[in-house]
Amino acid sequence: MSTPALTTYQRHHLRPTYDHHVGYLFPAMVRASQAHVVMLTEQGLVPADRGARLLRGLAELRADTAPAPDFDGSFEDTYYLVEKRLAAACGIPTGELDVQMARSRNDLDAGVFRMLLRDQLIGVLDRVLATGATALDAAHRYADVVITGYTHRRPAQPTTIGHALTGYAEALAGEALGYADLIDTLNTSPLGSCAFAGTDLDIAPARVAELLGFAALVTNSYEAVAGADHLVQVGTHNARSLATGARLARTLMDWLSWRWVTTPGDFTQGSSIMPQKRNPVVLEHLVSYAGQAAADAASVLNNVGAAWWEDSNNATTDVQVRLWESNDRADRFFALLGGFLAEIEPLEPPSAAEIVASGATTTAAADALTRHGVPFRAAHSVVGRLVRAGQPATWTAETVRQAAEGLTAPLTDHAVTDLITAAVQPAQVLDRAQADGPGIEAVRTQVHLVRARFDQVSRRLAAVRERLAAADTALDATAEAMAAGPDSAGSGVTSAGSGAATVGPASAGPDSAGAVVR
Repeated sequence: MSTPALTTYQRHHLRPTYDHHVGYLFPAMVRASQAHVVMLTEQGLVPADRGARLLRGLAELRADTAPAPDFDGSFEDTYYLVEKRLAAACGIPTGELDVQMARSRNDLDAGVFRMLLRDQLIGVLDRVLATGATALDAAHRYADVVITGYTHRRPAQPTTIGHALTGYAEALAGEALGYADLIDTLNTSPLGSCAFAGTDLDIAPARVAELLGFAALVTNSYEAVAGADHLVQVGTHNARSLATGARLARTLMDWLSWRWVTTPGDFTQGSSIMPQKRNPVVLEHLVSYAGQAAADAASVLNNVGAAWWEDSNNATTDVQVRLWESNDRADRFFALLGGFLAEIEPLEPPSAAEIVASGATTTAAADALTRHGVPFRAAHSVVGRLVRAGQPATWTAETVRQAAEGLTAPLTDHAVTDLITAAVQPAQVLDRAQADGPGIEAVRTQVHLVRARFDQVSRRLAAVRERLAAADTALDATAEAMAAGPDSAGSGVTSAGSGAATVGPASAGPDSAGAVVR
């Protein structure tokens, strides 16, 4: 029997969408369906024997690792493919299925999207934490390597490699905290809201949430289905985080070009005609990744802004591909950046003479005068005169006194000596005591403090993982016991009222959200 030709809509939308989505959605929909059938059976909405049959069929689908079937028009999308394959696994027509009782494609999609994004961001956060640890390790090692800091692409003041990398790590710690908060936001279940207005059937949405590892329920069923703020947050947070990392990548390009640090060979490509060249193009790719993340975020914002305040594909289903690709890109971005930072080492940092010649020490010279009672604007003007007369290496006590004439009282010998010393010894910055500055001890204290922020996020992430693992164990055990049939369903399962079953640590339920610290 020949397969009917696909319609234009099927060829140009349903099939390409299915081809891209099925690998993501099918396993998640099967898992969510297991929790749903367990709940329906516990609530007495589905007879135990029918619940057992459905759970056996769902277990068969979950164990099947064969590629998804090609789209042939006999089903509309992954949602209906699950029904089609479940009916076949149960040996019944689709008309006898109960799996969609008290559930809509709307709330199932909303729940599955949250499950997928939650799992993806857990992986991204792992990468962020690893990259942060790598940046801090390098910052601690190179807290004594003096370089020229730039503002507006011009030499500004002496600093250190450690100071610069700790600064990036602090920004990354804030982004890690943002990812942890976003995972908490995603870890809220919309399941049970059905199309958007719920149901009169006596369902237990909290039980479904518990079995899927959600920490809480969305408060309002309309928001559960129509809401898209959490989707926007995923796209924009990736864009923000990658933009900051791209700025570091641009700075690293300069450091490599100036030979301040080594060029990690594993992150280079050769030139097609110049055998001496090894091009660190990975840094260019990171900048491009950030631009792509921004485009993904803009796409999500545009779609959401163009949608109605109701269930709408514009705001929910159609943005998933952008979010999944954005999360994959973020994962790869931090894997590459962390790997790059792990391999760089100081090569030929700028010499003291080069830093002095750049003019980067002149602010320190002005500050030296202010320590001797010279008003800052006067001190600034004195140093300005000196700079116009020649580089700091040429300054003498006589030229300093001449520059000060008419701007301030005659300078003491000590003040003159302090100014010249500050102007020609950029390594003095290593002794700076200011807590947030580039002094060696200050930077290493900063490393310790920022590492503690990453550790706090790591503990939160471990708690989320613990909750999800406990939920997986509970769902597996309960579904297996129920699938064995009514006579065996009590094995390993204890009654929790209204026929509900609880297993293991996940039985605290989604209202016990302490495992996810906010």
